[in-house]
This record gives sequence, structure tokens and C-alpha cells, in this order.
Amino acid sequence: MRPLRLNGGRALVGGELVQADLLLEEGRIAALDPSGDAAAFDACGLLVLPGIVDIHGDAFERQLQPRPGVDFPAPLGLAETERQLLANGITTAFHGVTLSWEPGLRSLESWRTLLDALAAGAWTCDMRVHLRWEAYNLDALDTALADIAAGRVHLLAFNDHTPSILKKLADPVTGAKYSDRAGMGLAEFRALADRVAGRAPEVGPALARIAAAARAAGLPMASHDDDTIAARDGFRAMGAGICEFPMAEAVGQAARAAGDAVVMGSPNVVRGRSHLGWASAARLAEAGVCSVLSSDYYYPCLLGAAFILAGRGVLDLPAAWALVSANPAAAAGLHDRGTIAPGQRADLVLVDPRPGAPRAVATIAGGRVAHLDAAGFGRLG
Repeated sequence: MRPLRLNGGRALVGGELVQADLLLEEGRIAALDPSGDAAAFDACGLLVLPGIVDIHGDAFERQLQPRPGVDFPAPLGLAETERQLLANGITTAFHGVTLSWEPGLRSLESWRTLLDALAAGAWTCDMRVHLRWEAYNLDALDTALADIAAGRVHLLAFNDHTPSILKKLADPVTGAKYSDRAGMGLAEFRALADRVAGRAPEVGPALARIAAAARAAGLPMASHDDDTIAARDGFRAMGAGICEFPMAEAVGQAARAAGDAVVMGSPNVVRGRSHLGWASAARLAEAGVCSVLSSDYYYPCLLGAAFILAGRGVLDLPAAWALVSANPAAAAGLHDRGTIAPGQRADLVLVDPRPGAPRAVATIAGGRVAHLDAAGFGRLG
């Protein structure tokens, strides 16, 4: 891998934007303000920022199944997903892969296919597996335990959408969205959901087993859609230090007070509201409750959300950028990225910070130039 020097940019170093040149060697940041010769990238007028770490994103599902029941091969879908990630400055992506009792897109078969495709590919973006474990998916427990032990899972999140699915199935229109995704008729899907719900007494012991496996593997853990402080406390006791998308502001406040990372979606910031009517992520980030932003379901929002927050005037850009880089890296236990310093992984995004339309001119992943827009080509010497 050829050394690369980034010249003339303003880099986010030590919590401040400073004028600094960077030398990248062997996939690492070798030095700040280096001497000597290397291939050069003209970063004048650009911000040199740590690569974005997306701790929870499921937009990849739309590359695998763009319409209900219309599937495409996993290698093709992942290749297109990687292009989108890198074009948006995302250098580490935790794919939120739901392992559910539902047939189709979120089934055990799809899980195996996706993990095999990830393992077989030579990816530039560091694409990892965020196992969204559906609590009632008891038939897949042994597979999940084996994959955790084999190192094929990088983050475990406790999910339980079964009660809400059961409620929504009462409405034929809403219920059809679930049955169509599963490739089943609505009546057949309802019968399956009822059978799954009947195994409720087995759920608690299964959660204990998978939590123990994650602890043994040293995995970060998260709980998803916590609706009460007691629920969050229970998952923390299992070892889950991440609170994803708390359903009530008080839950998020209590989680932060206990030292948990609190994750909310960057689309909430960009749109100015939650699509589910929940609390404002921007306001909670400014209040210190939300400590991590994720792409959730739309990759382009992460970069834009940081600049929107900085533009609101409560957080400066270094603090806002930490929500998409340093903080998620720390929450995921990835201490080799998320900041710019000698020895850190050379994951960087070079941003044109034009007001109202910031964009990634170049993305560098593991020291490799992984994305260039049209303007970026003219800057690479």
C-alpha cells in the first residue's frame, strides 16, 4: 500500500479543527505535519474528519429486497451497499441484521446467506454484523450461539417486536406488510405468529443463554426500543451497555446517568422529527442524552446530521462529529478508530463544508482511497 499525504486541510485533532497535514502508511495514520515525499491529496478548503462509524444501519435490506418478495443475491446487494456507505463517509458499518422467526428477508436462511457473503467478500469498508436478536426466535438460538462463538457476530442487540407485530396483524392492511415481506398469505402468517407467541415461557431462559454467550465472546451488547427504565436496567444487568432508540425520554436520561451509550437515528435529526413520533434526537443530543447517532435506515443522514447539529449552535462541529465517529467507536469497543492521531486506523472522510450542502469529497478506509467524487479526482496527485 502506497503512503499517502493529505495536504492543506483542517483536521479534527484532539477535539479541535486545526490546520494539519497527515501522512498515512500501511493503513494507519503515521504522523501529523510530516516531512518527506509521498503521493499527495490536496485537501485545501476541506475538513479532514474521522471516518463515520455506523453502529446500527439496516438500509442494506433494500439492496437485498427492494420490493416485498423480490430478492437479489447477497453479494450483489452488499457490493451496492458498500458503495453507498463509502460515498457517505462511512468507513465502519454495523449491519443491523435481524434474525427473526419471520420467513423471508429476516429469516434464519437469509441470516446464513448474508453472513456467508460477508465472509467471502473482500470489502474496503469494515462491514460488521450487528445481530438484532428477536427474543421469540427460539428455533434459531443454537445457530446464533454458534455464530457468536465463531466470531461472526460483532454486536448483539436484544429486540422484541413480536408483541407489536401481533397487534398490527389485527389490521389487514398493516398486517399485509409483514406477510408480504415474509412471502406468505396473511392468514398463514397470523397462524405462525400465534404459534410463536405461545412459546413465551421459553424466552427468558433463551435471552440469558445468548447474553452469556456474548459476554464470553467479549461482544458489546445493546437493548432496543426500551420502553421503561426497569426494562433498560434489566438489560444492563445482562451486560448491555448500549441503549438503542429509547421509547421515552426518561429512559434515555436514566441510561445516560448510568453510563450507557444512548443511540438515536440521524434521520430524526435531518427530518426534524421521528417518523414514529418519538423525541427529537437533535434536542436530546444537545442535552447530552443522545451520545451516538446511527444511520438507522438511511445512510446519507449521518454526515448531514452532524453539520445540522453544529448549525443549530448548541454543539460545535467537533462535538457533533463525535456523535458519528468517536462515540460509536467507543461504544462498540473499537478503540483504533473514530479519532485522528498517530497509530489510529486511517479511516477518514474529507468533507466540503459548504453551508447547507456538506458532502464527502473523498473517503479513505484503512489507508485506501475508497471514494472520490468528481471534484476529488482533480485533487489526487
